[in-house]
Amino acid sequence: MDVDVVIVGAGPSGLSCAIRLMQQAQAAGTELQVVVVEKGSEVGAHILSGAVLETRALNELFPEWQSMQAPVTTAVSADHIYLLNNAEKATRMPNWLVPNTMHNDGNYIVSMGNVCRWLAQQAETLGVEVFPGFPAAELIIEENVVKGIITGDMGIAADGQPKDSFTPGMELRARYTVFAEGCRGHLGKQLIQHFQLDEGKTPQHYALGFKEIWDIPAEQHQAGLVVHSAGWPLDAQTGGGGYLYHAENQQVVVGLIVDLNYSNPHLSPFEEFQRYKQHPVLKQYLQGGKRVSYGARAIAKGGYNSLPKMSFPGGLLIGCDAGTLNFAKIKGNHTAMKSGMLAAETLFAAMQAGRGHDDLTEFADAFEQSWLFDELYRSRNFGPALHKFGTLLGGAFNTLDQNLFGGKLPLTIKDWTKDHSSLKLASVCDPIHYAKPDGVLSFDRLSSVYLSNTNHEEDQPCHLKLKDSSIPVQVNLALYDEPAQRYCPAGVYEMIGMERGEPQLQINAQNCIHCKTCDIKDPKQNIHWVTPEGAGGPNYPNM
Repeated sequence: MDVDVVIVGAGPSGLSCAIRLMQQAQAAGTELQVVVVEKGSEVGAHILSGAVLETRALNELFPEWQSMQAPVTTAVSADHIYLLNNAEKATRMPNWLVPNTMHNDGNYIVSMGNVCRWLAQQAETLGVEVFPGFPAAELIIEENVVKGIITGDMGIAADGQPKDSFTPGMELRARYTVFAEGCRGHLGKQLIQHFQLDEGKTPQHYALGFKEIWDIPAEQHQAGLVVHSAGWPLDAQTGGGGYLYHAENQQVVVGLIVDLNYSNPHLSPFEEFQRYKQHPVLKQYLQGGKRVSYGARAIAKGGYNSLPKMSFPGGLLIGCDAGTLNFAKIKGNHTAMKSGMLAAETLFAAMQAGRGHDDLTEFADAFEQSWLFDELYRSRNFGPALHKFGTLLGGAFNTLDQNLFGGKLPLTIKDWTKDHSSLKLASVCDPIHYAKPDGVLSFDRLSSVYLSNTNHEEDQPCHLKLKDSSIPVQVNLALYDEPAQRYCPAGVYEMIGMERGEPQLQINAQNCIHCKTCDIKDPKQNIHWVTPEGAGGPNYPNM
């Protein structure tokens, strides 16, 4: 199938790119064929975000979004930020001590899954073809030019043989291909390596973000209240923070973000999240409530210093696939949308000039002249300062940098340490003993995965590839007590045979919620996440 533009991923950046392309085509009276492929069973099925939305990009894309019934209705009514001193005590931070980037006046608490469903409807109304359930499995690179993608085969058995239901993947060829897969995109990762797009840039840095949705009693609900926290349960060597947002319909969303540069291999981000909900600051809202949804997703938080070159022969890399999230705001949706819109404007101008399959180097100029560049540049020190100086000193530096200097201090702090290389040996780290889940505020992994509606066709090849099958036992278990059994938020990796003295790593790929943590954190970079059969993975209703 030959089209003008193929967009990989129906998230905020991909859909905004598709919409802006068609808006320009309609204004110019020209025809354009734009196709969006999405690996989730439906648009929004794999979207997980906090999310407090800054509407700056949405205002530009659809100035009349409120009258268009966009699912953006719960305005932020109050902003509380706490330093959790320990399991019982907390200090509420005064506004003047909080970096300006953390304030949320004028923002909205939303479900980005529902926002993306709405964006997809707008895209289709404009003539975009959206194909959910079709993962982009392979790149088409010819003469060192990206010519499109190949969607995944359907109906392949676990042994690699075609089943009766076999359907081969389809080649989608385009003048330009846009990659908007989200954090640690399967093809984006390959493109960065193939074209050396990250040359001279600091390594991308990541965090693992958890999210649950709770129905809570009416008397505990304060629509629009935003609560952020730093400190406990994470120790001084582990970066991250928590959040609780009061959404509509007597629901709150609660979560914990754990930086993936942590050093203690005994740490379990999932268990830290279970501990977090026990703190009185959170418990006062959750007690008596019912958990109705669970999910987790890696976050690209390297920011400006880690941004790769976003153009290459035949296409563009946008949104969280490139790493446009602004960690100083803990927000990546408005930045992803803006990157998609800038991409669309660059693409349309090139195609109007009769171009195709070339390197759209002018995208870098459009990016540097936009508010997106200015926002990310001003926040360039935020993450590295926290990594190098810790929560308290790093936080103090960031307040000074953002509030007094507007992010324009004449220095740039960089973090060159790769997240996967930060683990210390298990033998020199203190074990961490986590309490058993109480089934009230804290839960186990399997009951959590159940709430994510995760499913994969059982008889299919494992999509979690080990480059060397000996490493999990001979290296990771021996040196790090195999951290995969703890860093995975879905219980995919399990050590079996330990009691017999015959340890073996079992991969429960059925449980995978596509968070990409294993692809990021494995200390030997031995796990390679590839796309499973179409429509596999979580089916988030309104995350």
